[in-house]
Amino acid sequence: MGEPITFLLAAFVGGYLLGSIPFGLVLTKFAGLGDIRTIGSGNIGATNVLRTGRKGLAAATLILDGAKGAVAALIAGLWSTDLALAAGYGAILGHLFPVWLGFKGGKGVATTLGTLLAIAWPIGVAACLTWAIVAAVFRYSSLSALLAVAFSPLYAWFLPPLWGADGDARIVVFSAVLAVLVWIKHHSNIRRLLRGEEPRIGKRKAEAPG
Repeated sequence: MGEPITFLLAAFVGGYLLGSIPFGLVLTKFAGLGDIRTIGSGNIGATNVLRTGRKGLAAATLILDGAKGAVAALIAGLWSTDLALAAGYGAILGHLFPVWLGFKGGKGVATTLGTLLAIAWPIGVAACLTWAIVAAVFRYSSLSALLAVAFSPLYAWFLPPLWGADGDARIVVFSAVLAVLVWIKHHSNIRRLLRGEEPRIGKRKAEAPG
């Protein structure tokens, strides 16, 4: 039997509130860099923070954005997988569409990877490795992110038996939904990739997961 709808809703709302914390905006303001939304792409994720030239702040944003998804899922997961997934959905949507910022948030890669690591760590690790390998070979952060999330449903389907676990269709669906959301938020990056105009990692406008 599934969890009561009130519990699922509470987990979702809690995850959303945690996920909607705009760490990139908060950190850059505390660092005296002003409003991150007024520079670069106007995004609040680690990608745009990196454009300030402050790599430490970008790394902190990346870690915190990943952690808020992981923490939401881990806390709710103390009760059940269904609640962990509800909190995970909430955290991702909170990051993508934070109510405090007019529903204009980041692109969701770091939060997605953090959530996957918390819910099913082998799947999260595989997705992170995919990001790292694609980034090392092709030098496009956005392409790395798109492929990492695109492969995550396949990892959720095929990897569990390798460590003696049963596959869970809920996690496959969860991964697929998150992949769709991340791809939608990367629509401008996809257009630039197709035109050959996307900046590579290490260039002035290089991107990190947002």
